Amino acid sequence: MRNAFIKKLSLLAEKDPRIFLITGDLGFGVLEEFARCSPRQYLNVGVAEQNMTGIATGLALEGRIVYTYSIGNFPTLRCLEQLRNDACYHGANVNVVSIGGGFSYGALGFSHHATEDLSILRSLPGMTVMAPCDTWEVEEATSALSQKSGVGYLRLDKSSAPLKPKEGEVFHIGKSRCVREGNDLTFVVAGGILEEVLKASELLKAEGIEARILSMHTIKPLDTEALFEAVRTSEGIVTVEEHTIEGGLGGAVAESCLEAGVVPRFFYRFGLRQGFSSLIGSQAYMRRLYGLDAEAIAKRVKELVSERDAQKIHRLERFPNAQENF
Repeated sequence: MRNAFIKKLSLLAEKDPRIFLITGDLGFGVLEEFARCSPRQYLNVGVAEQNMTGIATGLALEGRIVYTYSIGNFPTLRCLEQLRNDACYHGANVNVVSIGGGFSYGALGFSHHATEDLSILRSLPGMTVMAPCDTWEVEEATSALSQKSGVGYLRLDKSSAPLKPKEGEVFHIGKSRCVREGNDLTFVVAGGILEEVLKASELLKAEGIEARILSMHTIKPLDTEALFEAVRTSEGIVTVEEHTIEGGLGGAVAESCLEAGVVPRFFYRFGLRQGFSSLIGSQAYMRRLYGLDAEAIAKRVKELVSERDAQKIHRLERFPNAQENF
């Protein structure tokens, strides 16, 4: 995803001198080409994320469109006060880019596990929060953020779903993308973990369960129109994110549905339920460890569908003349 991001940003910078990239001493091997081609639009501030955010805000308030770039929690949680007080409060055109979403850097330990960022940044007023699922969405999100005002968060990850855009497909901030049709349930997914959901959907298909998949690349603002339609036309909603279940994608979906009175027949959130992880390993290993791999997702969804079917049968046995409208 990071290669797709920097490739797109380089093209944007060539055409728009307002584009400015600031890195916190990260990206060697990736950012050199940008620095070489657009030296007056690039700054390495060193390991100083709080200063990086303050500088970014100052540049943005002087008319620049700024992207800050680092890994994991460093461009988000380490400088949270500056994001809140400097960038968000002033509505500055600062786009925060983290290239270590979820367990992307799982082998580097707890400090590099970015599993609370979505919920924390979603709470900041004026913050657009995005977690693309594939490289096309990364490129489109990078471009879209340059055209909007205010603060944005672009959460990238080492993994990426193997998808290609449909002919004529158009990307919009706040509008989800249906990548698979199905009516037995709807997966609502954010981030590269979509690759696991695609595999899980094939496993479910072999069991006769057809799953719709929505790539909810924008978590704030959430595409409630597509979400509510999915609630009305499928048997249940299942959210999947490489993140704590509290306050992230699953939280946003639950809040929106309950507040609008649009309640799924069944609802389940895949994500971290145990809080912090003190264990380390590759992204694939960490997903398996916490039940976020394709096999674990498919297994739990089969159980949910079976439970739902059992409830239907029980209700019909009790009320044989009732319509099956539940």
